[in-house]
Order: sequence, then C-alpha cells, then structure tokens
Amino acid sequence: MLYALGKALFWVLFALGCRWEVGGREHVPPDGPLLVIANHLSWLDPPLVGTVLPRKVHFMAKHELFRNPLGAWVLRRLGAFPVRRGQPDRWALRHALDLLDRGAVVGLFPEGSRSRGRLGPFEPGAALLAIKSGAPVLPVAIAGPYRPGRRVRVRIGVPFRVEGSGGEGSIDAVAHRMREAVAALLAEDPAAGEPARRRVPAG
Repeated sequence: MLYALGKALFWVLFALGCRWEVGGREHVPPDGPLLVIANHLSWLDPPLVGTVLPRKVHFMAKHELFRNPLGAWVLRRLGAFPVRRGQPDRWALRHALDLLDRGAVVGLFPEGSRSRGRLGPFEPGAALLAIKSGAPVLPVAIAGPYRPGRRVRVRIGVPFRVEGSGGEGSIDAVAHRMREAVAALLAEDPAAGEPARRRVPAG
C-alpha cells in the first residue's frame, strides 16, 4: 500500500516536474528474480527507478538512512534494506540473495555513492551478488539534471546473465561488464533518437 502510494506521488512529480522520458520498459521481465543496476546522480534515483519499473524494487540503501526510527520504518515498508558501505556486509548480501531466490527485484547503485557526473567505477558487491544469485542483470541509465523544466531521461537495457567463479579476477571482470552495460546506455545520443519500439511514453 505504501509502495503504491509513493509510486503514484513520484509518478506525478517526475512526469510534471522533470518531463521525464523513458525508453526500454519492454525489456523488464514480468516475473522472476532480477538484479537492477543503475548509475547514481541524486537521492532521487531510487524513487525514479522504482517508479519507472513496473515491478516492486527492493533497494539496498546506506545504513545511515536507517538510524532514524521513523525513517527506518518507512524505508523498510518500501522494501529497502540497509547495507554498510566500504566493508563486506554479509547480512545485506544474504538478504539480497534471499529476495532474489524468492523471485523478487533487487536494486543497486554499484558506484557506491553519487557520481554527480561521469560514471564512476563499480564496487564489487553488485558483481558478487550477480555471480552468486545467477539472476538476470538489468542495466538502467539515468541522464539529465533533476531540475524544473529540464528533461530527465531513463534508458532500460536488455537483461543479461553473468558467469564467474567468485574469485577476485572474476568479480572484477563482471563488475567491468556491468559498468560497460550502463555506460553504453548513457552513451546513446538522445538527439539522434531511438527505434520506435523502444520509445515508451512515461504516462
């Protein structure tokens, strides 16, 4: 109930305030486990991605956001769960794996913090989760400033699966592949347009 209400409110906000443009919704699998990865520009990225995707997304969120009891209550009702940044967090990994095992959607921002511009390197956690879960990876790219009158563009790519042993070299290779998938979406020239089948109206 709370998730649906929040999604409706943000839908209006993004549609009217940012004149958003969304492409690639047809690439989102209708069911089954899914690991969503996206670049990170603003604190508005999670509600944007959650509103764009037709399925409920369980986002990893930094542990500090859960310090306030009321804030923690709201975030958990929205499906978010805490992760400690800059260190291995086995609880967060296990929780994410459990969600994926149950066929849910888990959302991550592998840069680890807001890049505020150029796409940064991806942390190994997302790659490790993709390897251990075997879930399809859905790349999402966000472009454009969150400013009134300025257009925010969202590009959803084609899901792909990764293979790896879980070793350091394998994790680095998967993280690189994941980053390249998001980078390729960001490199698309909006002025050049996209095929009609990928131009999906936001409303």
